[in-house]
Amino acid sequence: MTFDQFLQYVFSGVTTGSIYALTALGFTLIYNATNVINFAQGEFVMLGGLTAVSLHEAGAPLALAFVGAVAIVATVGVVFQLLAIRPLHSAGILAQIIVTVGASLALRTGAMLIWGREALPLPPFTGDEPIKVSEATILPQTLWVLGLTLVIVVTLQLFYRRTLTGKAVRACSVNQGAARLMGISYSKVVLLSFGMSAAISAAGGVMITPVSFMVYSSGALIGLKGFAAAIFGGLGNPAGAVFGGLALGILETLAIGALPMSGASGYKDAVAFLILLIVLFVKPQGLFGGRSVEKA
Repeated sequence: MTFDQFLQYVFSGVTTGSIYALTALGFTLIYNATNVINFAQGEFVMLGGLTAVSLHEAGAPLALAFVGAVAIVATVGVVFQLLAIRPLHSAGILAQIIVTVGASLALRTGAMLIWGREALPLPPFTGDEPIKVSEATILPQTLWVLGLTLVIVVTLQLFYRRTLTGKAVRACSVNQGAARLMGISYSKVVLLSFGMSAAISAAGGVMITPVSFMVYSSGALIGLKGFAAAIFGGLGNPAGAVFGGLALGILETLAIGALPMSGASGYKDAVAFLILLIVLFVKPQGLFGGRSVEKA
């Protein structure tokens, strides 16, 4: 593999890795608030992309389609928490996780009925003329993916550290009982976490659709890889989720170049799950250790 080939693989890996990072961040937000793994997270990515396609086809500019898709999917996340997760709070975490699996199947089936089985495109945000870097090329949409991912991550950190609401969310993630005693509404924190998680994943779905199109079944694989990225970086650690997603995306694409056999790209999807198994065996808490504080 030449340096230019390596660079090309890295560019491609960073693009998909950013989407994995945002999906992993969505897993982390909900896990920190509830200890629940939301297996419908990938479907939020899929809904974001397909909703933006419909809004754009209806005449909305790309910017408005982006904002509209994020708002609609965030509303879906809030409604999902109110109608499916909150009533099962007393039933325990396992019951809530099973509900997210059912929601994943329901959302996928609903998307198939609404948008069909065909992969749907979305125009690039600012054209599709490749930018040359050495002998490799990078698409303008990749820069949008990277830039908006960075904006989302920085905004989220500022929200957590500089706002009272963000500090309340952090308090609940450390100790729910103590947070309640301080007057923090745990139910509102959970509702906010689901809305933010859905919005972030939807943004990732809109950004990746111009690169790889979107189909009703896309969310399942993206969700599993986002989960693998969250485990890789350390479940419960936002910085670890971002690192895990980017690393996973790059390792996937490099695996294509490293495997000499014909059709090596077919094994790309196995990389995420191989990494997941290795991490679970070697360091179950992930590279960055996740949370060390046990919830009340």
